[in-house]
Amino acid sequence: MIPKLHYISQGNSPKEHLENIQEACTAGAELVQLGMANKSEKKFLKLAQEAREITSHFQTRLILKSNYKIAKDVKADGVFLEKTDSCPSMVRKHLYTWQLIGGAANNLEDCEDLLEKEVDYIVLGSFAKSTQENEETLLGLNGFSLITEALHTETPVIGFGGITTKDVKDILETGVSGVAVAEAITRDFNSIRTFNQLLNASVTDEQRHSFK
Repeated sequence: MIPKLHYISQGNSPKEHLENIQEACTAGAELVQLGMANKSEKKFLKLAQEAREITSHFQTRLILKSNYKIAKDVKADGVFLEKTDSCPSMVRKHLYTWQLIGGAANNLEDCEDLLEKEVDYIVLGSFAKSTQENEETLLGLNGFSLITEALHTETPVIGFGGITTKDVKDILETGVSGVAVAEAITRDFNSIRTFNQLLNASVTDEQRHSFK
């Protein structure tokens, strides 16, 4: 089962991304997504290998962004695909069977498309304004609720975009099962513990499905 908290690494350089991944793992992150992707193939491979070394040491799952070939090469736990990346169905053919595929969605149509392509999880956003997001795509609690109600799926939907610890309780009530966080965690890695505590509050809901 996929962890409910995804830390998306930030940094102005590969070195900063690696330092922040190390900090996140030390603070108890169960899943880290390497947030840097726009490097040359050779540089990104080196960065991914170093990130894999760190996450393996802590037994933390590592997701790479976009580059599924390198995700396979370094045996990352999976790949996260933006809407402009390769089709998840095609990517699936290239990965190991145990590797996860996540996809980005901004609305109900995106989510339905990703479910048809059998992704393992959906990252839905943006929840609120963050430095990375376009304000036009803000969904808020109401958007999250409407989309999860319409989808009625057991595929995990992870909320993204300007989320802080204060938002988690209300977000879980919308039917979204977890959160992907960049800025709030990079500002304070100790917040990982708080995020994890808040997200595990719904663990009893999961147990109902464990006897299938």
